[in-house]
Amino acid sequence: MEYERERAILVRSLAEQGVSERTLKAMKKVPRHLFVPSIHASSAYVDTPLSIGHAQTISAPHMVAMMCDLLELEEGLSILEIGAGSGYNAAVMAEIIGKKGKIYSIERLDKLAVFAHDNLERAGYSNVEVILGDGSLGWPDNAPYDRICVTASAPDTPLPLIEQLKPGGIMVLPEGEGYQRLYIIRKSRDGEVTKQDWGGVIFVPLIGHYGFNPYDSQRGKK
Repeated sequence: MEYERERAILVRSLAEQGVSERTLKAMKKVPRHLFVPSIHASSAYVDTPLSIGHAQTISAPHMVAMMCDLLELEEGLSILEIGAGSGYNAAVMAEIIGKKGKIYSIERLDKLAVFAHDNLERAGYSNVEVILGDGSLGWPDNAPYDRICVTASAPDTPLPLIEQLKPGGIMVLPEGEGYQRLYIIRKSRDGEVTKQDWGGVIFVPLIGHYGFNPYDSQRGKK
């Protein structure tokens, strides 16, 4: 099959970095070349971010794998993803949670929402719903969520996402402008929230009501 050798080499490299077998199995199945613009297809299995247009990127495979591991994904979970991008990150998570699980992926850019939807449909993932909207507000319609995966850096943790995380749930998100840190946020069964600093990362900024908003200096306020 096309790109099968390149994908196998990538997965072996990720295994050497300590990625879990569960996540490696998912990444063996997801055709990343279907989730990048055709001009970048030859680089689809290089472990690097790639441009998907509109000043956005598809994360490097090792970052996707690492976030999946940090989220401790399991079959049947309900997941909120902030930033659909090309749909690749959602596809990997969809493989892990299976058909009994569901992903709601919010994308603020209409052209990327269409791009992600079409890519996921072409690749055969029916358990991902792409929604056009402000990801910093989350998606209360289907809350609470077992897991929340944020793929853009926020100024701080958006309150709606904390509220929409199910007790016992996990959220992974980057925070900061320029100097960014990745945080693992857990909500205990009694609602107590803890925040663990995983380390430095580089993501595009989260734009929205509770994100970075170049048009509103009163960030997070109406």
